[in-house]
Order: sequence, then C-alpha cells, then structure tokens
Amino acid sequence: MKKISLIVPCYNEENCLLAFDEKLSEVVGQMGDYEFEVFYINDGSKDHTLEIMRQICKKRDYACYLSFSRNFGKEAAMYAGFSNADGDYVAVMDADLQDPPELLPDMVKILESGEYDSVATRRIDRAGEPPIRSFFARMFYRLINKISDADIVDGARDYRLMKREMADVIVAMGEQNRFSKGIFGWIGFRTYWYAFENVKRAAGETKWSFWKLLKYSLNGIVSFSQVPLGIASWMGMACTGISLAAIVFIVIRKLIFGDPVQGWASNMCVMIFIGGVQLFCLGVIGQYVGKTYAETKKRPHYIVSECSKGQIKKVG
Repeated sequence: MKKISLIVPCYNEENCLLAFDEKLSEVVGQMGDYEFEVFYINDGSKDHTLEIMRQICKKRDYACYLSFSRNFGKEAAMYAGFSNADGDYVAVMDADLQDPPELLPDMVKILESGEYDSVATRRIDRAGEPPIRSFFARMFYRLINKISDADIVDGARDYRLMKREMADVIVAMGEQNRFSKGIFGWIGFRTYWYAFENVKRAAGETKWSFWKLLKYSLNGIVSFSQVPLGIASWMGMACTGISLAAIVFIVIRKLIFGDPVQGWASNMCVMIFIGGVQLFCLGVIGQYVGKTYAETKKRPHYIVSECSKGQIKKVG
C-alpha cells in the first residue's frame, strides 16, 4: 500500500482548521487504498491553532503536528514538512480550503499513470482578489520567467502532489533563502498543471499583505536571477559614459568660449542623478551580499518546540 504524506503549514488558522480537517477526513475515507500521514505545521501561531491541532491529532490516527518555537515563515514550514515526510507521494496544501482536498484523488490518478512526476495546481481566475494585487502578480510571473531559469506558471499555487524522488531533491536544496515556487520550477521533473477555479478562504483573512507579497517576490527574483546585478552594472557604465561626455563638453566649451560652466541648479541635478544611481546599484548589490551572508551562517530553517510524533527532526 502506497503512502501519501500531506504537509499543511498553519499560521493563525483557528477559524479554518476544523473545517479543513472535516473535508480532508472525507477525502481520506474515499481513498482507502492509500495510507496517509498528515503533518500540521504550527508556524508560531498566536491564536488557538496549536490547541486545535492537538485535538485533531488525538482524533485522527494519521495526523501529527509540529509546533515551531516562533514564526519562521511558510517556506520554513514547508521545508520542515518535506524533511520529515516519508510517503511515496508528498503534497503541500493550505489549511484555508483555498487548496481543495477533493482534488487529491484526481491528482493521485495522474501520478499513477506514470507519465508525470508531479501534479501542480493553478488558478484559472483571480475572482475575489483586489485588481491591483492581480495586476502586480501577473507582472511578477512574466518578469521572473524572463530573467530566470525558474519555470513558474501564472496562477500557480503551492498545492502540488509529487513523487518521493522530487521531494528528496527539494530537501537536498537546503538554501536559507527559499522560494518554493522557483525551486519547484528550477529542479525540473515532468509536471502536469491541474487548473481549477479560484476558491475563497473558508474563514478569516489572508496573512499575505501587499507588502509581504512584494518582499516575497523580490526574494524570489534575487534567489533565481542575477539580472538585477547586470542592470546595476549597465547603469554604472551608462553614468560613467555620460560623465565622460560631460567632462569633454565642459573642457571644449572652456577652451572655445573661455567661460566656466555656470548654474548651481544644473550641477545639483547631475550630482543627485549620479548619487541616486550609485545608491540604487549599491542597494542591489547589498541584497545579494545580504543573502550570501545569511547562507554562510547556516542557521536552521526552523526549530521545533513541540511535536506529537517521535523521530521528528527538531531542527532543520
């Protein structure tokens, strides 16, 4: 009997968790030919998420939970799940029911066909999402696909089912600055894209504000592309060329007309422009230096303070 491991990252999901458990238990009951293990990852929640996890794990013999010592982020929660899951198939899904558990049987059938190594889900629409957020999301997908090797489909969710071999590769990529959508695309493997209509949260509000998503997208660009460094270099070269041309113009004007270049405002504009470009380039370089610094420290991705199952990697 094949085993399916499900990874469910949770952060302040007390309003959704019981509804998710009921829906998932129905799906598990329908798939009697498979053994299940469900890892609920409490990512430092400040509400009653952990208490609800304890209740669920007492009721469901296939469920267990890991509770972090603080909030390490969704990427760390997914990595903890991948590090501890040992199923033949491994899946990630959110607890807010925007990743419908009822899609699992179809996803398993696709993997069982042997033609694909993973089944990834994508939304065919963004109903209910603010227009400005949808616009920037689409622009991000277009940009990162052009400037990096990460193959990310517009509307892609973290919800995907994959074979053991693919999960092992993801764990082997132990980088600190994780961007899972990029990692999934970068490692390759044959992927089937399962499209479904957007589903609203079962309850509560999203934890991803516009600024958090912007920061996350910038992290993805820096993690999978060196194009920003190239842009900084070209801007530096362009400014150098403009400066040299300006020096030649000033010298020729001085020799021909004999009067110095006058105008405080024009000088200040040039200085501010060049200074701004320099600061921008330093900022881009600083992003890469900062990521490199974080990698060299080799701090753990997560620290588990409590779990309901033995043989759990407490630090990873």
